[in-house]
Amino acid sequence: MTTVFRSFSARQLTAFFLMLGAIVGLGAYTFVYANGASYLSDNPQACANCHVMHTQYENWNKSGHKHVANCNDCHMPNNSFFAKYAAKSYNGFMHASAFTIGDYPDTLTITNFNRDVTLLNCVRCHEGVVSSMAKVGTADQADCLSCHRGVGH
Repeated sequence: MTTVFRSFSARQLTAFFLMLGAIVGLGAYTFVYANGASYLSDNPQACANCHVMHTQYENWNKSGHKHVANCNDCHMPNNSFFAKYAAKSYNGFMHASAFTIGDYPDTLTITNFNRDVTLLNCVRCHEGVVSSMAKVGTADQADCLSCHRGVGH
């Protein structure tokens, strides 16, 4: 590995390590400032870190779902650890990007991917009640959110 560094001048190496340090430092500062560790948990308060989610958090806090489900139970894939954290990572990146550059609508709307995840989780939790009408995976699949849009928050 030292042979790799020998091909660069001391000035180039100093510039490289200064840039690397700045990137790592800025990333660490952003992670701490944005309460990044809280997003690794299932704590619903993490979803309220962003001011645009306060209404949803307060509504969930007053709902019947508060006692049986948190944000991740409904809005993240629950079929595997990998799928859950892959979706959390993707959503986190998209949210952080939108909030950093200010490119988000006043009224948030769920993406198609997250809507599908939420629908599957509705059916998963309420399977005994909806199994005969849900028809999951078919063209006739029930759309729980068309009637129950505000349930949960």
